[in-house]
Amino acid sequence: MASIDIANIQKSYGIHPVLHDVDLKIRDGEFVVLVGPSGCGKSTLLRMIAGLESVTAGEIRIAGKRVNELAPKDRDIAMVFQSYALYPHMSVAKNMSYSLRLRKTPREKIAAVVAGAAAKLGLERLLERRPRALSGGQRQRVAMGRAIVRQPKAFLFDEPLSNLDARLREQMRAEIKKLHKDLGATSIYVTHDQIEAMTLADRIVAMNAGLVQQVGSPLDLYDRPANLFVAGFIGSPGMNFFEGTYHADATPRFEITGGIGIPLDTPAPLANNAKATLGIRPEHVVLAGHGPDTLLATVELVEPTGFGIILHLSLGRASFKAFTNDRSYLTASGSIPVRFPAYSLHFFDAEGKRI
Repeated sequence: MASIDIANIQKSYGIHPVLHDVDLKIRDGEFVVLVGPSGCGKSTLLRMIAGLESVTAGEIRIAGKRVNELAPKDRDIAMVFQSYALYPHMSVAKNMSYSLRLRKTPREKIAAVVAGAAAKLGLERLLERRPRALSGGQRQRVAMGRAIVRQPKAFLFDEPLSNLDARLREQMRAEIKKLHKDLGATSIYVTHDQIEAMTLADRIVAMNAGLVQQVGSPLDLYDRPANLFVAGFIGSPGMNFFEGTYHADATPRFEITGGIGIPLDTPAPLANNAKATLGIRPEHVVLAGHGPDTLLATVELVEPTGFGIILHLSLGRASFKAFTNDRSYLTASGSIPVRFPAYSLHFFDAEGKRI
């Protein structure tokens, strides 16, 4: 396996920049997930590491070796695509062994390596089938098996689960995580699904508009998002945001649209009368309470999900969500008490940066 170092990488198509000075160090054996909305540059970065896209500026090193000018076949990496990219006329076994046969690997070794990969992925009974006789999940396992048998320095995954239904995605997610645990392989995984990012990654690289917004463990990004983009992208349901003004008097409060003041039981890290954005995750809104830090919110909509309930609420003209497992809220209507605990609040300045 190998480390991957990305230094000041830039990518432009003509006069249109796509990636801006990306710096990233991926440790040997680490599982890193690139996450962000469509068009943020994450797949372009992955393809540049693979050698499928040229580098406009900067440097990529794999195992300490500069690879900018190397062809994909000379970088010793394996890529798993969204589209599976299987040969339809070949059996599962031949698809998996194709790269080994090109290298003229001895037949006995090919058979042993393919059998080992098939056992890890539950493909033993499917080795003689062709791709058209497989389900989407089975095809993705074959694509992963083809990557495994090469024993590359690194695995690159380009949204490999996006063609699968929700149940299969969940199953394959767990299998990919187990596979990484077994192989200890350096892996870079691209997705727009923040749940995949949170469950798979050792570290997440959150990207937007060609820029790295934050790098850290899943809980780093969840607990201490660096800016409004990360705060809004990581977490489901997404974080609630309120624009307003902080008042640091005897009873600290954050005044939002319509002159409604959100009571704060401890002072905020803001100057008096400072403009800011307050954020709180739906699961951190407390649906109970009494006293000076309690507000009455209007119930707009109740959304049962099975695993919990999402309440769509409002304070004046400001809308927000709360999440609860308490099924008594299935029939909620009118006004209900809510509290915003100070330890759950996030504050962002006028530029959207965390305060």
